[in-house]
Amino acid sequence: MFTQAAKRLFEAHERRERFAPLPPELAPRTENDAYAIQDAFVALRAEKLGAVAGYKIALTSAEMRRFVGLDSPQAGMMLGATLLESPARVRAADYVRLVVEFEVAVEIGDDLPAADKPFSRGRVAKAVGAVMPALELADDRNADYKELRNHPLELIADNCWNEGAVFGAPVHEWRALDLAAVRGVARINGKKVGEGRGADAMGHPLDAVAWLADHLASIGRGLLRGDTVITGSIVTTKPVIAGDLVRFELDGLGVVELRVD
Repeated sequence: MFTQAAKRLFEAHERRERFAPLPPELAPRTENDAYAIQDAFVALRAEKLGAVAGYKIALTSAEMRRFVGLDSPQAGMMLGATLLESPARVRAADYVRLVVEFEVAVEIGDDLPAADKPFSRGRVAKAVGAVMPALELADDRNADYKELRNHPLELIADNCWNEGAVFGAPVHEWRALDLAAVRGVARINGKKVGEGRGADAMGHPLDAVAWLADHLASIGRGLLRGDTVITGSIVTTKPVIAGDLVRFELDGLGVVELRVD
């Protein structure tokens, strides 16, 4: 069933279909089902987009979890060819509906193996090599968000809509910063469209990474040196169109920019 569901999702993406729930006979019934479909779906995409090179965390705010009817965040995988360095350019025409999120990203400097679970903020901090601003690239495929609430596990199966990320320059000397208090400002075409603080993602960006490490450990996987994690948007998701210039600045951590052609 999981392979069939993944193939159905993959074909829907290839045909640029609007996001819709899987047929009842293929739909995930549990979180474990949803992650099994995600694994198979990502494997199909990896043939063209490269190996898993990082992870995203979705639904990091209680408000967003209530919105889709879940009580925990969700994890997705990011593939190598979709990860870009700032300043980056993408084409709006390559997505059904491109949306961006504004995040604190961390680069793992030392392995966090499954055997070390459960993970704490302090344990994670020792393994973080660098921190940087990031823009997540996602494609909601014109989803009906009200309908999504009735099928919340479908978001996991569809790899949390991830289409990659854009990263600012990595900051290796980050430990003097209070990552929970770091302020981020998002602008599109020079106009401020939102701001937030690191604490807006699960209370602290490294708490989000600890949650992810525990999640991966529960399925026998670890965060590995070189992996990059985007820890959840601290500004509400914004749709973008051709001609837009997106800029996100984090105090003490620099700027990331994306031009949409």
